[in-house]
Amino acid sequence: MRILTALALATAIALPFAAMAQEVQSPRITVTGEGRVDARPDMATITLGVMTEAATAAEAMAANSAELAKVLERLRAAGIADRDLQTTGLSLNANWQSTRDNAPPVITGYIAQNMLTVRVRALDTLGGVLDAAVQDGANTLNGVGFGLTDPDPAMDEARKRAVADAVAKATLLTGAAGVGLGPIIEITEGGGYAPPMPQFRMEAGMAADAVPVAEGEVTMTAQVTVIFALEQ
Repeated sequence: MRILTALALATAIALPFAAMAQEVQSPRITVTGEGRVDARPDMATITLGVMTEAATAAEAMAANSAELAKVLERLRAAGIADRDLQTTGLSLNANWQSTRDNAPPVITGYIAQNMLTVRVRALDTLGGVLDAAVQDGANTLNGVGFGLTDPDPAMDEARKRAVADAVAKATLLTGAAGVGLGPIIEITEGGGYAPPMPQFRMEAGMAADAVPVAEGEVTMTAQVTVIFALEQ
């Protein structure tokens, strides 16, 4: 009796798992679709900074603060709002120099650096903003990146194109295989967008007069993985 009861219980437990296994093994096809939208940028982001060196840490920081104040004044005069100016890096380091005869290195001064991220919302003023920044103090320019103030509409369109691409691929594959395409079982969005950002880098001492800037286009990309049922 106990053996029969155990067998009955094992059968009752196994039946749901068998049903689940049958469901998982049902015919299906998985495809990945991609969508892309190219758009003209309407915003630029500049990363620039001021680097100063002095005999003492206090002198290096004081000189750096004075030069950065000039840069900020110039940027505001060029039409940059305070909300588009953000300090993104502040450092103070000793300048170590090696000596002869394997003696330990010594500190010969201190280097202060203050990095600033600037958003330019009017691209037609970008060249003037760059020129203004380097005229007074900014001696490090790490790059210029371009983007969209509101990327959502372009991104939504890229998602639609990605789904349409997945449906087209699934239709083509099932047609070639001689089977019917069933309903969608699952849609998963993967990746995201990483718009290419045209950049240039300028080292300290380079002239910034009439800085030529070409914004080009930014590309929004979306990727989706879609699982379809198959009809045989």
